[in-house]
Amino acid sequence: MPGRPRQDLNRADRILDAAADLLIRLGYRKITIEDIAQQAGIGKGTVYLHWRTKQQLFEALILREAITYVGELMDGLRADPSMVLPHRLMAASFLIVHDRPVLRSMFSGDAKQLQARMADSAMRGHDLFATARFFDLLTRHGLVRDDVPNQAYAWSAVHSGFHLLGNLDPTTAEPDVRARADSLAHVVRAAFEPAGPPDPQVLAVAAAEIIGVFEDVIPPYRERIYGYQRTSEPT
Repeated sequence: MPGRPRQDLNRADRILDAAADLLIRLGYRKITIEDIAQQAGIGKGTVYLHWRTKQQLFEALILREAITYVGELMDGLRADPSMVLPHRLMAASFLIVHDRPVLRSMFSGDAKQLQARMADSAMRGHDLFATARFFDLLTRHGLVRDDVPNQAYAWSAVHSGFHLLGNLDPTTAEPDVRARADSLAHVVRAAFEPAGPPDPQVLAVAAAEIIGVFEDVIPPYRERIYGYQRTSEPT
């Protein structure tokens, strides 16, 4: 599929940057297309050249964040395949989300209305974290225990709980983010991982397969964001 002119790509990212800033400051419900256009320094009609609705625009924003998220995970796995161990992967995920305000707002529940709208959208066909393949891969390589009931649910509950606790109980005295990531890693290791040291060769193979899973989700995400196959990552 032919690419769009570079100025269109830069403009699309500028619009998404503006939407991200407004999402953090105002929340999804209060934002209008006019607000985004003004923030980006363009006309309202120009926004509609890229996305037909506010929902589509914000879906593109979240998918762009997802590309950055999986990109950082892939970089970590390439540098150190042992990061594929569930406790290390979960801790890395937690730290990446914490450093990305838009993703943090999604995981922490600050953008509930946006989440609800996206749940009924075409994005539903794309599993942001490739959960089914992810668990199949970890199980095949013996990196997770096979006696945890409803494992995917339990994993999600642990992950979400560490993100949500501050919102559910603002009086909770939370340690710093690194300490929280370490606590999360400890819980995951104790609850989900088998005893005994992992085989380094198994870790290398599993890390390569996880990278492949993440690589598979990026092209359809790019297609939904920009309407074509982009050849470089947004910054």
